[in-house]
Amino acid sequence: MNKLKCLSLSVLVLLLLGCGSEKEEEEVIPDKTKETDTFTAADVTTAYTAFNTHFYNPEAKLYYSTSAKTGLGAIWTQAIYWDIAMDAYNRTKDADQLKLVNDIYQGGFQEYDGYNWNNTREWFIYDDMMWWIISMARAHQITGDQVYLDKAKEGFQNVWGRSYDPKDGGMFWNFAKDGKNACINYPTVIAAMELYKITKDAQYLDKAKTIYTWARANLFSNGRIADNINVAQGNVGWSDYTYNQGTSIGAAVMLYKATGTESYLTDAKLAADYTKQKMSDANGILPAEGDWNEQGVLKAIFGRYIMMLIKDANQPQYQPWIQENITLAWKNRDKARNLTFRDYRVGCPTGTIQSYEASSVVGMMQVCPPKE
Repeated sequence: MNKLKCLSLSVLVLLLLGCGSEKEEEEVIPDKTKETDTFTAADVTTAYTAFNTHFYNPEAKLYYSTSAKTGLGAIWTQAIYWDIAMDAYNRTKDADQLKLVNDIYQGGFQEYDGYNWNNTREWFIYDDMMWWIISMARAHQITGDQVYLDKAKEGFQNVWGRSYDPKDGGMFWNFAKDGKNACINYPTVIAAMELYKITKDAQYLDKAKTIYTWARANLFSNGRIADNINVAQGNVGWSDYTYNQGTSIGAAVMLYKATGTESYLTDAKLAADYTKQKMSDANGILPAEGDWNEQGVLKAIFGRYIMMLIKDANQPQYQPWIQENITLAWKNRDKARNLTFRDYRVGCPTGTIQSYEASSVVGMMQVCPPKE
């Protein structure tokens, strides 16, 4: 107070005016209130454009692993990015976006030995193959290109013949056949159902039912999905991951839609409830998976299949939860680059980040509408 008395009246007035001006400017930041309420349709386009600007390699026609643009992302994550591209096309019906969908297939063709499923150097684990098989089946449905369907069918037959355990059931995760993981079993159901949707060949529906029944008996507990079973030891690994929750939901919804059997829908809702009530925080925010590893992409997979439950199985009660996650993550984006982060509760780092950890919100945005 004594220091203020020493100031001249004119200086004091200037200071007060300056402070008032700054405060007023902070209070009228454009769209700040709107940003806390919901993301917008324009934000969806902005987010996807930014993701491609910072991570897509137009020469390789695949995605970099980081924003430093030094090396390509892991083989299986490229299929997830391809799914996001297809979702963006379904949202926009833009011709340039359709070109990107076709380009990414070509990028994979060039990088992964023409999708030679017998190349055990490129394809060193079964689930890596199955993610691409799902995406190829989806690409055929979007483009009508027979090549995509032929490759998907060829890949499915290859993986089924090598991974399926005819004695004890289920799909082996790796070539050593020492584990049966959720990440191969539920995606196998999804791939079979995508192919059944296209071909109406009952063998795919039968295979989907067979694997789902095994997975439910061995990996499912009241909506919680185990990550794996160690075959040699017989141990069940109850680690929680959003992509396993998501693929179990997707598999159940697709079977429910094809058969009308209510138990599939019940399973899907149990898995969604477990993810929201047990895996998310007190505010329903999904876990921050992927501490500088490929797990950053997991919520992109979950987002796709929870929206399948919401839209295809008419369960809109879950949509506000997903919208709130997207809204928070978008609010906390790196506003200079419009990139989002794997941990939705904190600000996105401004330095080098991975495409994996930047992808999940972008993927969710393509399939989840903003609040009206």
